Amino acid sequence: MAITAKDVAELRKQTGSGMMDCKNALTEANGNFAEAIKILREKGMATAAKKQSRIAAEGVVAVYTENGVTAMAEVNTETDFAAKGDAFQAFVKDLLKTIVASKPATVEELMTKTMPAGNSVDEALQEISGAILHEKVSIRRFVVVEGAVSTYIHGAGETGVVISFEVAPAAVAETEAFAAFAKNVALQAAAIPSLYVDRASVPQSALDEEMDILKKQMEQDPKFAGKPANVIEGIVKGKMGKYFETNCLLEQGYVKDDSLTVGKYVAAAAKELGAEIKVVSFVRYDKGEGIEKKEDDLAAEVQKMING
Repeated sequence: MAITAKDVAELRKQTGSGMMDCKNALTEANGNFAEAIKILREKGMATAAKKQSRIAAEGVVAVYTENGVTAMAEVNTETDFAAKGDAFQAFVKDLLKTIVASKPATVEELMTKTMPAGNSVDEALQEISGAILHEKVSIRRFVVVEGAVSTYIHGAGETGVVISFEVAPAAVAETEAFAAFAKNVALQAAAIPSLYVDRASVPQSALDEEMDILKKQMEQDPKFAGKPANVIEGIVKGKMGKYFETNCLLEQGYVKDDSLTVGKYVAAAAKELGAEIKVVSFVRYDKGEGIEKKEDDLAAEVQKMING
């Protein structure tokens, strides 16, 4: 059966695969579109499998809320160009909808869930990696939060934040005034990284480690030579205040009014809204955080090409 340019263009439109890939698939399938699509998907999955050793440090952090359930996920690509494409953005949106609907506990469990199109997350991931983008795509992490939340995504998905609140009466959480207040807390968490909500959230092991560091620093400082142990202990406890200011969200100076801490801002907002408001938890994702990005060596690449 003769394969026409129109056939190739139509298959490319349906699958997003390259022109030659579409032509070859149609030829192999004797012009049968369904069979050609299957061939392209199989090829895409095989190609995607070969890409798993590559480093995917670009991508996006995105968030989605429906029926009181919020999901935030980091999905990585190899290139920023691919992350900005419509196909990738659509995949991330459908992925978030799947997370909200199924509430999986792990990425491994998520892979078995069904996407809006009817295929599994694993199948959709293989397809976007192989047949569509032709580069590694990975679902790195996600979080599911229910109840009163505020979210913020910075830029084109560089940083994402979800803040969880306890609000009584619950109806206050549905007001525009609460939404504006909660958004400010989310902006704070995005602007200034922190590890814990408040002092009570800091593990004792982290406190012990910090105090040990401060003690050793003072032992090496001539100004504190000969000071009694109890005096050193008191000074160390005093210095811990800075640790809390740096690492606890509610202890930080509020970015929109440095005369307040975030904790005092929350208390003032609660009084104004006539409600009890507590910041329960927060999650912050920075795209590519902790992933070692590949540094291209142009000279090595050129030599590799010369050597064949």
